[in-house]
Amino acid sequence: MSTRREAIANGLAGIAGLILLPAVNSFANNQNRYKQDPKKKLILRFALASDMHYGQKGTDFDLTSRQMMDWLNDDHARNHLDLVMINGDLVHDRPDLLPKVKSSFLDKLNMPYCTVPGNHDLADAVLWKKVFGYADNYTKEHGDIAFILANTADTQGTPYCPDLVFLKASLEQFRDKKTVFVVLHIAPVKWLKEDPSIDCPEVVKLLHAYPNVKAAFHGHDHLMDGVRYTDTLPHFFDSHIGGDWGTAYKGYRVVEVAEDHTLYTYQVNASRNPVLNSDRLG
Repeated sequence: MSTRREAIANGLAGIAGLILLPAVNSFANNQNRYKQDPKKKLILRFALASDMHYGQKGTDFDLTSRQMMDWLNDDHARNHLDLVMINGDLVHDRPDLLPKVKSSFLDKLNMPYCTVPGNHDLADAVLWKKVFGYADNYTKEHGDIAFILANTADTQGTPYCPDLVFLKASLEQFRDKKTVFVVLHIAPVKWLKEDPSIDCPEVVKLLHAYPNVKAAFHGHDHLMDGVRYTDTLPHFFDSHIGGDWGTAYKGYRVVEVAEDHTLYTYQVNASRNPVLNSDRLG
């Protein structure tokens, strides 16, 4: 029987040319580091990283978790990050380790951070609030930009569609914002038939109904580091921090919002070449 990672890898090999954008390295300087455009005034710069899988047997989860915190702090020191989002699977089937992940790693970040549960966190709203101080479904605001973050799995690790009532109420609350981002560990589309995620057509339809929803961000699929679309809505992925499968590198995604609310996002290959792919929206 083929494993999920094999199935995803085989599926991506056949469709990558259609739906994943090519790698672009033109934003690295001579020291192989990204430099911001000084003519572009940013109102928000944030990063998304996912899938720490802290505690997974057979992996050096302490090393990969520590490295990612160092890489994000280095990025912050060079270009400033207003926020970091850890998009699910902080631990690997060990919810008892969530407090350790928070205190030993996330609290070492030199910028504000927030988290959303993944299917391997086996967490509900009560546990998430106990550890992080907020529930598993919540929102954040940054001026005229809003984030909607929602859980996509139950305490047994079974994927489910995010709460439609919560999503609808949040989208209505932010309908006058210029930009809304939706952060879900598991995408609401079953991209490949072998993928254990589920289709959530009502969620996709709801997101499409609000023009100010500019992008959705997902983890879960460790081999994914590009973009897929539902109609015109981009769904961006960010590789992985840890775990025993996925892209050969460890990385994260950066999103920059300019004063005119145009968006620029690129994937960072933190363990090798800084910029893998880039996209400009708006």
